[in-house]
Amino acid sequence: MPDFLSQPLPNIPKSDLPKVVIVGAGFGGLKLAMKLMNKKFQVILLDKHNYHQFQPLFYQVATSGLEPSAISFPLRKIFHGTKNATFRMAQVDHFDPKIKRVYTDMGYLDYTYLVMAMGADTNYFGNKNIEETSSPMKTVSEALYIRNKIISNYERAINIEKSEDRKSLMNMVIVGGGPTGVELAGAMADLRNNVFPKDYPELNFQNMKIVLIEAGPELLPPMSKKSKEYALKYLEDLGVDVMLNTMVQDYNGNEVILKDKEPIQTQTLLWAAGIKPNRIGGLEDEMYAPNGRIYVDDFSEIKGCPDVYALGDISIMIQEDYPRGHPQVAQVAIQQAVCLANNLQKIEEGKQRKIFKYKDLGSMATVGRKLAVVDLPFIKFQGILAWFTWLFVHLMAILGVKNKVVIFLDWSWNYLSFDPSLRLLIKPKEVRPSERKELTEER
Repeated sequence: MPDFLSQPLPNIPKSDLPKVVIVGAGFGGLKLAMKLMNKKFQVILLDKHNYHQFQPLFYQVATSGLEPSAISFPLRKIFHGTKNATFRMAQVDHFDPKIKRVYTDMGYLDYTYLVMAMGADTNYFGNKNIEETSSPMKTVSEALYIRNKIISNYERAINIEKSEDRKSLMNMVIVGGGPTGVELAGAMADLRNNVFPKDYPELNFQNMKIVLIEAGPELLPPMSKKSKEYALKYLEDLGVDVMLNTMVQDYNGNEVILKDKEPIQTQTLLWAAGIKPNRIGGLEDEMYAPNGRIYVDDFSEIKGCPDVYALGDISIMIQEDYPRGHPQVAQVAIQQAVCLANNLQKIEEGKQRKIFKYKDLGSMATVGRKLAVVDLPFIKFQGILAWFTWLFVHLMAILGVKNKVVIFLDWSWNYLSFDPSLRLLIKPKEVRPSERKELTEER
């Protein structure tokens, strides 16, 4: 039997309070932990990273607009001075609902309530070639990898004599016409049009293609028709080739194969075409919807699994206004976490729980410098005012005063000078053979 199945997670404070174990420190899991701080619960937050990642700004790390630390916040710092909340960096393997125990790679943990908020990962729709050769952007490290790859490609291209041989290094293809794909395409177009020509005057950036591919008939599917039209216009004005109703069939690392269209040469395929829920063992197959999300009731409790809850992207709650479930966006996870925190307190007090009701606060996307689209429940607008609104909303959502200040200063500098200073090619040190042997022995 593996050690993590037979040993309890060490150094967990003893407590007689109901124990709430939260798996995942994304928007939903972290919000729940914060709402239960200093309440009559013992809260244990588990995550494979020791920091919270602000996913909406990953694309700015990938395009040298922000440093990784600006959108990451140490989880332990959040719980300073809090007696009832604990964080442990651990990878959850599975749980046993019969004995109320969750198993991690660091040991097992008993719970009163278990909350799964592991979020989602990149969906490659079963294409192994694309999974192995494309670049996703679901973590800070993946965003930093994209930044390194882009800069490395141009450093290599400048040493190639023939312009024809540089095409695959300079071209960029982005798959997925949702907010991530649109924002990434706009930011890359800004770099190509205004920054890269100054860094690499020897290269002709008129030959660099930025292609945004969407399988559906329009960009930004959840947004209003007007916002979709403006987003498309903004991207085309920036020089992005937008290909709608286009299916990517395969990618070999040098060429993107399209259905019924000519292939595109590129060594950089950025995949933002979909997400799939993360899983842990312990649930029966019938508890999952066909798309991999977990069926929950109106209180976020997993159907057929008492005292186990699921929040955000991994859950699907069928309600009259949302017959196909709620959108997989941060606000859903955050609002579900707030509702669950209140309901857990009501359960302990013997009171009746309240049904979750989602309040749509609107959606927005930026499409390059001074360009954005905003859909609010009471108004829809585009252009520079939308861009400033987008900046303000995202700045306020960032954790930590220091992070807010750093991002504000970075954005201000980029706006005034339009010359982001984070175009650094930072590679990990190559491991020496002796070190590689030591690492292998440790494993």
